[in-house]
Amino acid sequence: MAASEMFRTALFTINNFLHQEQYRATLAVVKGFRNGAVYGAKIRAPHALVMTFLFRSGSLREKLKAIFKATYTHSRNLAYFVFTYKGLKALQEKTQGKSLQSHAFLAACVGGWLVFGDNNNINSQINMYLLSRILFALSRLAVEKGVIPQPKHDPFPLFATLVWGVVLWLFEYHPHTLQPSLQSSMNYLYHDSNTWHDVSDFLLFNKPRTSS
Repeated sequence: MAASEMFRTALFTINNFLHQEQYRATLAVVKGFRNGAVYGAKIRAPHALVMTFLFRSGSLREKLKAIFKATYTHSRNLAYFVFTYKGLKALQEKTQGKSLQSHAFLAACVGGWLVFGDNNNINSQINMYLLSRILFALSRLAVEKGVIPQPKHDPFPLFATLVWGVVLWLFEYHPHTLQPSLQSSMNYLYHDSNTWHDVSDFLLFNKPRTSS
């Protein structure tokens, strides 16, 4: 009974602390760290699971270790970045007494350099993912601001045409320039489908089953 009462008291104290306005900015940074870690794990774990079992060789232990490492790296980096970004943005706002657009840009630049500036597979995938979104967003913003005229026709078909034309040209003639996971996916789709021995590796499996 005493333990239950102590728990309720502690919970009340914590909840009361969380509602203190003077700590709101700091607590938002802490929760941002938490959300970054959780979201990074949710995004990376299923992707790493699929890609590892589809394209990676090795024992089950090695595959599980690779999945854990990729998930941990993505989760940690995103948590670090959100913490850095929100912390620096809040610090600038407190210092200058107001919120400016430059605060978000500068805080994110510092966080990007510190966290995502290391050239590894995880950071490369994240940065390239963001780059594609940025190009789309800047194109829309340029139209909204009148920098470029509103297209008379939907430009998406032309965009798709160029994207697929360029990526397959690069894959066929300059594959070393593509990110490794993309190379693996394209090898599976376009090159592995050129080889088979019988119905087993024509329909059932991608490659013939090796006898142990």
